[in-house]
Amino acid sequence: MKEQPIIMTWPDHARLTELVEQQRYLKSGTDKKSFENLGQELARAQLVTDRDIPWDIVTMNSLVKILDLGLGDEYSFTLSWPNEANASEGRINVLAPLGMALLGSRVGQEIEWPLPEGSCRLRVEEILFQPENNSACKAC
Repeated sequence: MKEQPIIMTWPDHARLTELVEQQRYLKSGTDKKSFENLGQELARAQLVTDRDIPWDIVTMNSLVKILDLGLGDEYSFTLSWPNEANASEGRINVLAPLGMALLGSRVGQEIEWPLPEGSCRLRVEEILFQPENNSACKAC
């Protein structure tokens, strides 16, 4: 079964591709696998300009509200570049499994977050801020 494409802006795709290319020569380990996974996500991306990105798509630096479908808990996260990630501030690294799952996802979409003991199902409930559509900032 072929995975659905994700929608992404040209600038985000270019910067993420550059990040993957810089790490191409890692020998092994978790970091190498993360970059390979990100490369696979980028390969299935449908690219659009910043002004053409739909308001309901998670882009880099988007602040999103997520619902844990198993527990009923809600969380807010900002999808962040690796050098800006900070879990205590709710800034999730795009290279983390949750970050990759969020990248290009859409409001209402269910995603699977891999955990050591299995996985949990999450749903993107709302985009509180998307930099390409900053007039829609509900958390500011």
